[in-house]
Amino acid sequence: MAASLAKPVALRSGYAPPLTTTTFNPNPRTQFSPFTLHLRLCPRRAAAATAAAATLREVCAGRVPDHVLQRAEEVGYVVPTDVQEQSLPLLLSGQDCILHAQTGSGKTLAYLLSVFSAIDFSRSSVQALVVVPTRELGIQVTKVARLLAAKACTVMALLDGGMLKRQKSWVKAEPPAIIVATVPSLCQMVERRAFTLQSMRVLVIDEVDFIFGSSKQVSSLRKILTSYSAASSRQTIFASASIPQHNRFLHDCVQHKWTKSDVVHVHVNPVQPMPSHLCHKYVICTKKERLHVLLSLLERDAPKSAIIFVAEQSERSKKAGNPPSTAIVVEFLRNTYKGNLDVLLLEEDMNFNARAASFSEVKGRGFMLVSTDIASRGFDLPQTSHIYNFDLPKTATDYLHRAGRTGREPFSRLECGVTTLITEDEHFVLQRFQNELKFHCEDLSLESIVMLNA
Repeated sequence: MAASLAKPVALRSGYAPPLTTTTFNPNPRTQFSPFTLHLRLCPRRAAAATAAAATLREVCAGRVPDHVLQRAEEVGYVVPTDVQEQSLPLLLSGQDCILHAQTGSGKTLAYLLSVFSAIDFSRSSVQALVVVPTRELGIQVTKVARLLAAKACTVMALLDGGMLKRQKSWVKAEPPAIIVATVPSLCQMVERRAFTLQSMRVLVIDEVDFIFGSSKQVSSLRKILTSYSAASSRQTIFASASIPQHNRFLHDCVQHKWTKSDVVHVHVNPVQPMPSHLCHKYVICTKKERLHVLLSLLERDAPKSAIIFVAEQSERSKKAGNPPSTAIVVEFLRNTYKGNLDVLLLEEDMNFNARAASFSEVKGRGFMLVSTDIASRGFDLPQTSHIYNFDLPKTATDYLHRAGRTGREPFSRLECGVTTLITEDEHFVLQRFQNELKFHCEDLSLESIVMLNA
């Protein structure tokens, strides 16, 4: 899930009747079986829906502090997005929720408004915890939380292992109301008893499927979910654009007591997981041709900003002493690309300061970012107009999250494209992604690209 607030536009789509009609009880104390609430978008009746749509302030009236709503309005968040309109009545009533909606749909603002509705600003204790899979997403969520808090409470980011010793003394001296943390940093601090989670009112796990799918993080996370706090004493919110086997996941949430038994799965637009406004293309070429094909595509498209996704280096390749693909692509582009965008690198093996520097450099200006999949989860750079898959993603879920880095406000959605470079043998894999994610991918002739840029 992106940390984007998904700034709403003036006109909003109307709604068709939900795919399933389910009556829910907004009282979080009432226990019943979990269910899924679906919302399907419809292009008709837009004018009527716009006239009837409540503002964000009206949806949150009496539950979210006025100064928080005022800060949201000051930066332009006036009309709720679909996921916010659908989930906020549940979230603000204290209901446990699984927010399942497209990238850039506004899940971050939805769960943060719930956090600010639950905490007591006069108490000095950790009352809300947001768990994120990467430092970059943590930086973005922290920035949004601090913007909304407007110094009314302390928001602390536990993202860098090198700073934990200093932060341990800070958190003991003055416990923050809200902590945003990666799983390793959080576990270190909790196990060292820097703070407790006994006063925690809200637990948010962003990009939950990614964290649960990581063998490094899942056991630690489940310990946080069950050993250090109880689901009965907190509101639990899971968020992601992709939750595979969501019915099974919903069952596990209750079975393993990660959530209360009345957890609700808010699934916005389940019939179209991929944003419909993106233009998908592919080019069939050999591995040796890829660098030059990529260069030709960049010269043809002239992107305002772009992310080039490259596969992570295998352990076998590392042991053989080979340079990672990211380094090869960066060096090639810096020597051959004649455009006005800076070529930057972001990969997981970089230290925190180097990663933070790359991330801060691309904010607010044009860039050509070469990255592994670390940039595919919650990486919110709205100026990204093009995505290039130099290497085919491993799964359809990976393709979905990579593609979701573009097509975000404020760019015109007509400009945004996703282009994938594949070999002939990989074509069937891309077709499988299309079937699973329900999108169409246009075939770009290699000859036409080369001739156009000759």
